[in-house]
Amino acid sequence: MSGEVLYRKWRPPRFADIVGQNAVTQTLTQAVATDRISHAYLLCGPRGTGKTSTARVLAKALNCTMRPPGVGDPCGACDSCRAIDQGSYIDLIEIDAASNRGIDQMRDIREKVRFSPTQGRYKVYIIDEAHSLTPEAFNAFLKTLEEPPPHSVFVLATTEAHRLPATIVSRCQRFDFHRIAPSDVIDRLAEIATAEGVDVAPEVLRTISRASGGSLRDATNLLDQLITSFGANVSIEQVQELLGMGGEDRALALVKHLLTNNTKAALELINTITSEGQDIRPLHRMTVDFLRAALLMKSGVKDALDLSKEAYGELSFASSNTTLDHLLRALRMFGQVSLKFDQPSPLPLELA
Repeated sequence: MSGEVLYRKWRPPRFADIVGQNAVTQTLTQAVATDRISHAYLLCGPRGTGKTSTARVLAKALNCTMRPPGVGDPCGACDSCRAIDQGSYIDLIEIDAASNRGIDQMRDIREKVRFSPTQGRYKVYIIDEAHSLTPEAFNAFLKTLEEPPPHSVFVLATTEAHRLPATIVSRCQRFDFHRIAPSDVIDRLAEIATAEGVDVAPEVLRTISRASGGSLRDATNLLDQLITSFGANVSIEQVQELLGMGGEDRALALVKHLLTNNTKAALELINTITSEGQDIRPLHRMTVDFLRAALLMKSGVKDALDLSKEAYGELSFASSNTTLDHLLRALRMFGQVSLKFDQPSPLPLELA
C-alpha cells in the first residue's frame, strides 16, 4: 500500500473514470472530441463529487499530445498528461479562491493570460471555491471573461453557485454535479479496497457510504482512515468505532421505540449513548434514514432502499405495526432536529 492518501492516489485519470456524473462527462468528452471548446466552464455542486477532478481531466484532454482525433479522453501517457498528474505542468494554473480572493490576484491573471502557453495548446486556469472571490475581484475577472485569449480556458468550481454574479455565470457553460448514489460509492470503494489489498465487508462499505452523504472524497478518506487505523482487515465494529457510532442496532432499537410509543425506552437509549461519551449525531442521522426507510416500506416502495437483511426485516415488522400518520409525524419531528455544535446536547433528540 502506498503512502499517498487514497483520494489523491485514486483521482480519476479520464472522463470515463469519473463516478456518478455521466451527463457532465459525456458532454465534456464530446466537446473535446469535436473541438467545440468553451472559453469558460462553471462546475457547481456538493463537495467531493468530482468537480476539481473533472477540471483536471479537462486540462489533460485539451493538452494531450497523443489523443487521437475524435477521441475526448486523454491518453494518460504523454508528457503533458504525466506532468498534470504530477502537478508540474506550467500551463495548468490552479487557484484557491478561498485564500486568493482579492482584486490583485485577478489583475495578475489578466496580465499573464495574454501570454501564449509554454508547453501545451491551452492555458487552463482552475479557480476552486470561486464563490469566495470579492466583488472587486469578480469585476476585475469579468473583463478577462468578456475578451478571453483563444489559447485560454477557465474552469470555475464552486459549492455555492448562487453567490456568483449573474454576469460571471452567463459567460460560462454551467455543469451541475449531484451527490453520488450510494451504490456508485460502494462500487468505487470496493474497487479501491481490492486494488489496495484490503478485505472490507459489504456492510462496512454500506456504512461508509451512508456516513459520507454522497461525497466520494469523504468516503475514500474514511476508507483511508480505516486502513491506517486497522490494517488490511476492516470490520463493521471498527468502522462504527471510528465514526463514533453506537451501531446500526441502536438506531434500529430507537426507531422501534418511537414507532411503538415507548418514550421511556427511547429516552433511556439516548442517555445511555450520551453517557458512553459517543457522538449522538450519527445516531440521529441513522434514525432519520431508518424512519425514511420505514415510511417507504409502509407506502409500498422498496426499490429505493439500501439496507442490510437484518435491518430490512426489523423495519418491515415495525412499520407494519404502526400507522402512516404516526410514521410521518416521527419523521417530521426527527428530521427537524438540529445538532449544530461540536459537542451537541442530547436535549433536541429527547424533545423530539
